[in-house]
Amino acid sequence: MIQVTELSKAFNQVQAVQNISFSAPDGMITGLLGPNGAGKSTSMRLIAGLLEPDNGSASIDGFDTHGQRIQAQQRIGVLPDKRGLYQRLTARENIRYYGRLHGLRGSTLEDRIDGLLQLLDMAAIADRQTEGFSTGEQVKVAIGRALVHEPQNVMLDEPTAGLDVMSTRVMRQVIRRLRDEGKCILFSSHVMQEVALLCENIVIIANGRIREEGSPDALHQITGEANLEDAFVNLIGTKEGLK
Repeated sequence: MIQVTELSKAFNQVQAVQNISFSAPDGMITGLLGPNGAGKSTSMRLIAGLLEPDNGSASIDGFDTHGQRIQAQQRIGVLPDKRGLYQRLTARENIRYYGRLHGLRGSTLEDRIDGLLQLLDMAAIADRQTEGFSTGEQVKVAIGRALVHEPQNVMLDEPTAGLDVMSTRVMRQVIRRLRDEGKCILFSSHVMQEVALLCENIVIIANGRIREEGSPDALHQITGEANLEDAFVNLIGTKEGLK
């Protein structure tokens, strides 16, 4: 479970995140939805322990991501907005390297790598250096790295960005499978259809603040709008939605 409490972060005079609070429970897909510059990626970096908050806290399975960073990071797999692959390593070697960082070795590690290569349909690129990979291929490798240690919590920043139609379908199946295994899934996306299809709970953020939180049906009822896109624009304001 991911818990965020009164979390704030500023960069010089820009208040990127302002007193946000929400929870992402186990066995559920929670979507973080907002326009560009809303504070989604900053929020995710704070949750992952990559940034120090100015105020408030975030915890993963009860471990504070600032004060107990190592314990928290052991319990989460993260797909960041910057994929950050080691380009001279193959797809398999990138995943293996992260597995070793999490203390995995031998047949246990190799079996997990093989399983991820199959799950993510990566057999054709498994032993190629990642330099020159398409955006979609990079995303698959980065997700493989995030899942290699079988974390209870998974945080995905734009997981289907750059994927073709078939790869997008595979990725959505993977996300649902993780949910069905009882894992906590938190992900951001700009694709309204994707959020509507996957998420049981949606946190809408704009200008660094949470505007509303609830299921897709609840957001429809709150706004009186028939589809999620119209509900989203209603909640954040037309001008903000056009950014």
